Order: sequence, then structure tokens, then C-alpha cells
Amino acid sequence: MHLSNQQTNPSRWQGDRWCDFVQFLKEQGVKVREKRIETGVYITDAGGLALGLPHGVVIAKNAQQISILMQAAQQFKVPVTTRGGGLTTEGESVAFGGVLLDMTGMSRVLEVDAEKLTVRTQAGIFWHHLAETLRRDGLDYLSAPLNLTASVGGTLGVGGIDVNSSKHGCSADQALSLQVVTPTGEIIECSDDEHSTLFERVILGYGQFGIITEATLKIRPYTPLRMHYFYYSSLKICIEDLLRLDKSQTCDYTGILTMMDTAITLLVAFDSEEREADFMGGMKDTLRGYGEMGFALRLAASFAWRPWKWKEALFLLQRKRELFPDLQPAHHMQGELMYDRTAVFSKAVWKHWGDRHMVIPDLASNADKFIEAVERGNAVCRKHFPYYTLYCVGIRLRDEHQAHYELSSIPSDARGWAYGCEFEPMYHGQEYSRDTLQSFKNEIYDVGVALGTSYYRFGGMMKGYIRRALGDAVVEKHLKLKQEADPAMILNRDVIF
Repeated sequence: MHLSNQQTNPSRWQGDRWCDFVQFLKEQGVKVREKRIETGVYITDAGGLALGLPHGVVIAKNAQQISILMQAAQQFKVPVTTRGGGLTTEGESVAFGGVLLDMTGMSRVLEVDAEKLTVRTQAGIFWHHLAETLRRDGLDYLSAPLNLTASVGGTLGVGGIDVNSSKHGCSADQALSLQVVTPTGEIIECSDDEHSTLFERVILGYGQFGIITEATLKIRPYTPLRMHYFYYSSLKICIEDLLRLDKSQTCDYTGILTMMDTAITLLVAFDSEEREADFMGGMKDTLRGYGEMGFALRLAASFAWRPWKWKEALFLLQRKRELFPDLQPAHHMQGELMYDRTAVFSKAVWKHWGDRHMVIPDLASNADKFIEAVERGNAVCRKHFPYYTLYCVGIRLRDEHQAHYELSSIPSDARGWAYGCEFEPMYHGQEYSRDTLQSFKNEIYDVGVALGTSYYRFGGMMKGYIRRALGDAVVEKHLKLKQEADPAMILNRDVIF
């Protein structure tokens, strides 16, 4: 059954007992900001398609304040929506009435342990701020989302993938312990060894089972990045090489970034000269991609005999001229080394892939299904848009604790690695209606249903696909757990259930 193309925002909470709720919080010393100038800045998220307005905003200060808020929300049955960087694209961080809890008020690094290679940080901090703090001590995060204006807490709740996720796993896998405020207001420290069930539910839990207020994360010594690019004209061949690279574990960073299915780039990078030398002496010669000049000549020859595609050729040339200077900026490069991928990638992601509307449907699968998933998704992109990009990356999975991935974007049949592909239209000055964009997304999601894959962003307006993707048994199990943990069903209520 294909879902309706036209999706709408969830119904707005009608504000029952709101005044009593605000007065109660005021007596407890919790400030609720209700002026339109204060609530209006939260009207949408990075996607720009879901629109909603909270009755009031609370700026997070500490776990005790959030505990009071959640206890009152349960008592008065007021919905609470948490928001970090607001980089969701399906309305997950948009409040349709009730309270919006802005976590960016908790943005401090609490402790860096250079010997144990751990950091304790508040969860509202943006990754770029965390990276800047760590690098003062010659340290760095392990794996973070590609756009570092995301918050740490929000990322841990959904996964977080980078070009080094094929080696280190998703960002959520770097969490050693968390401080969590439950939907009923308890403040609990949890980890694999302490309150492990809560830890399993909160990590990759899409904000359903608690609010992450602090996190202890694994870190590593800082190293500059040594990047290599290989160019392909075949998605299948490029993905095959990506899968082999990840399985060989010869690289520290891998990923695929495309301009349509015409110019396909395999990114390969290293943290050390030794690993780079090992790759160049062996694995490099097995890759079937070309260098930049060789690929450019092949592409030019291909377009020369197809004048009806010259418009596409001009777009690719313009795109290269705009994109490459930002991926290799002189002020962050020394020779062949990139010294600050934090600034480079975050800036490039939003500048070159952002627009008034960010529409990024995706598919997540095991290694065996990945090529077919990408090829079928690519066909959907070709059908709807003249220009688009794909971003493919592997995620190294934990060898144990499969429960961490049960209600998440990680496919249940994936072992060793999972793979994800984002399908993103490039508007190039064109305007598309909300219905057209939703139709495009639904066709991508239908590919996932047909192949039995999962989705990285399965919340928000995509709720209709949850049961079809994960099955009734998994959804009912976690719905029961949600009802037990959140009796009034008020925490991030419009995301999944």
C-alpha cells in the first residue's frame, strides 16, 4: 500500500491547563518564555516543511530544572519537545503546541580526561564547539555527524554518521555513559553496566525514553586528515569498491559523494602516514576508479557525443568549481593534509547541500542489499529532479548489545556493517511544492519497504512507514515500553508513536 503523497503536520495541542502549568513552573523557579518573538524562532526545523509553534519555550539550564519540567508536564499532560541544533528534516524538533525545551542552554564541556581518552560534556553542546575544546589539548572526537552544528544529545538519540563511521561506528556508539532525565522526571546515570535497559532505550531512541543532559564519550588523539579522491561513472562499481575497502579495514575514512549518477566520488582518507602508505602500496591498485584528470577526459568524451546532455555537463562543471574550493580550503590545508575537517565539512554541507527546504530521504541496509537499494533510489531521483546528490557511508556495528539497535535506523539483519544512502535533490533555483517533495520521499520509502531495509530518519512525518519497516512486534514492544516510561505520552510525542 502506497501512502498518500500529501502529509500534514500533527494536530496542534489545544493548551488544556496551560496557564496552571506555567504558574506551577513559575513557583518552582522554572521560566517559560511565551512571547511570540521568543517562540516564533522555533517555528520550523532544517527541513523547512514542517511548521509548528510551541505555547512556550524553556531554555535548559541543568538536570534538576528539566526534572521539575517533566514532573509538571506529566501532571498537567503538557507535551514537551526537545531541540538541539534543529537539524531534523521531518519535524521531529518542531513543537506543535506545548513546551519546546531548548537544550542549547546546556553547552559546557565538564571534564576532559586525556589519559583515559574520555570527555564529559553537557548534551546541548554543538559538535564543533566540543571539537574546538578538545583540540586545545591535542584531542578529537571519534565519530560525529557530518554537520557539526548538531547537538551531542540529539545526535546520540538518532545515531550520527561521518566518513569515519565505517571504522568507529556511529556517534551513539561512542557514548560510555549518560545522565538522563526520564519522562517522569527521574535523574539517572546509565551505561552498559548501570541501568543498562534505560541506556539501550535512550541511545538511538529518537527522544522517546528520556532527555540526555550529560554524556561521557570516547575520544582520541587529534590527527590531520589525508584525503584521496577516486572518480567513477558507475554506482555499482563504486559501491562494490566501498564495501571491499570497509571489509579490508585498510582506511580510516570512506564514503561516496555523487553529482547525480554521472560523477561519483569515492572518498578515502587516513589518520597516519603509515596507514596511507600501506594502502598506496596495495589496496589502491585494486580500486576501479580514476584520477581527476583521467575521469574528466572520459566524461568530456561521453558528453561530446550527446549534445542533449550538455546542460548537465555545464551544471557539473559549475558544481565542481563551487564545491572543491570549500572541500580543500587553503587556510585549512598544509600540503596534502587537512587540518580542520570540522570547519570544512560543516561549512560545505550547509552551503552546498542546504536550501530553503532540506529534503533528505534515505535508505539503510545490510551490505548485501545496499547496491540494489542505492540503484533503485537513484532511479527515483532521476525521475523527480534534473539535479541531485547521493551520500553513501558505512557504519561499523557493535559486536554485542544488539538491543541498542532494536528500535533504530540500523537494519535488524545487518551484521558487522550497516550502510546508508541519503538522496538529496539539488533545487538549482527551482521551486517544488510540498506535495511534490513528499511524493519523492514516499517513493524512496517504498523502495525500503520492498527491499526490507530501514531508514535513517524514520520519525516525524514518516510515521506511517514505521510498522511497515520494523514490523508490528518491534513497534508494539517499544510502544508498551514507552507507555510505561511516559504515562501521559508527552515527551517528543509526534516523532514515532
